[in-house]
Amino acid sequence: MGEISLERKPEQGKLRIYIGAAPGVGKTWTMLGDAWLLKEQGVDVIIGLVETHGRKETAERIRDLEIIPERTVPYRGVDLKEMDLDAILARHPHTVIVDELAHTNVPGSRNRKRYEDVIELLNAGINVMTAVNIQHLETLNDAVNRSAGTVIRETLPDGFLKRADEVVNVDVTVSELRNRLRQGKIYLPEKVEQSLANFFRIGNLNLLRELALRTTAEQVSSRESEYRRTAGLEQATSLEKVMVCLSIRPGGERLLRVGARIAGRLATNWYAVYVIRPGDKRNQDPEALHRLEEYERMARDLGAKVVTLTDKNVSNALIRFAQQESISHVVFGQSARSRFDILLRGSVLNRFLSEVRDVTVQVVPMHKTGKAGKRE
Repeated sequence: MGEISLERKPEQGKLRIYIGAAPGVGKTWTMLGDAWLLKEQGVDVIIGLVETHGRKETAERIRDLEIIPERTVPYRGVDLKEMDLDAILARHPHTVIVDELAHTNVPGSRNRKRYEDVIELLNAGINVMTAVNIQHLETLNDAVNRSAGTVIRETLPDGFLKRADEVVNVDVTVSELRNRLRQGKIYLPEKVEQSLANFFRIGNLNLLRELALRTTAEQVSSRESEYRRTAGLEQATSLEKVMVCLSIRPGGERLLRVGARIAGRLATNWYAVYVIRPGDKRNQDPEALHRLEEYERMARDLGAKVVTLTDKNVSNALIRFAQQESISHVVFGQSARSRFDILLRGSVLNRFLSEVRDVTVQVVPMHKTGKAGKRE
């Protein structure tokens, strides 16, 4: 299937996303409770997929809500279960519950990620209630990695949140969440102590809780600003714009996450810009080209407009684009070149700073993160 657009359509279904700081805060439990309120009001609401993770309270919360059976998908000699998207589309309820939003589908499925399945449901006019933990947002990947010491491989483009009509933050205190873990309400007993010492550390949970609260607040603020503009309640101000300067070096994923995060806070447009220098032998390096393609795919997933410029001078191209588009925020990767090399050949960043005024520049350390294609 081709690329699925994150852009909202007027005729699409409504989307409600339940966000939590960590597993066990009660996202699915809360979502099921709200589904029952709808059912009692006569709304045709069904379950497309719910993960109980063996939690008794969650399973009991389902009661007799209609469940669409999962389909069986053979993969490498093993039968795996996936949500039956076609069956839900055929049933066409008013509202469907789809849990585990950041899930990666079995290879060979029509869509690579579950959020793309959700987009199909929304485009068919079906309302969707779904849930995700904050650490699965793409732009928070680096922050969670530093805090928790773990790599989150299943991620969700932040731009998907912009499609949401409602974002509900399911919040509990850190002490309550750790108590739930000790009581065996989140993981099996043998995993409790290890979890308390790692992902469920107080410091890490405080960070995740702050990120969840901040993300929800940003979403509310963005939607309120958009409403006031379209309703004519205030004059629309000139939008700030963000530009991420891409290169073929490893580590570009981090630049894109930073750029998307800044654009999200500003509720504005952003660009991922790459400059091709004619005759540069690196333009023929297959590994570098593949890396650039992955960066561009990731940028589009995160809501950027990808721009490719051709110029023998990278600095000139970036300066000209920034001035033409009235860019207000720029993200550069920190160069690993020696000071002597910079003095000899010049620095794109230094030249940009000397020529472009009234911009905020953020320089992000670049480090080798492996092949960009391994991101899920």
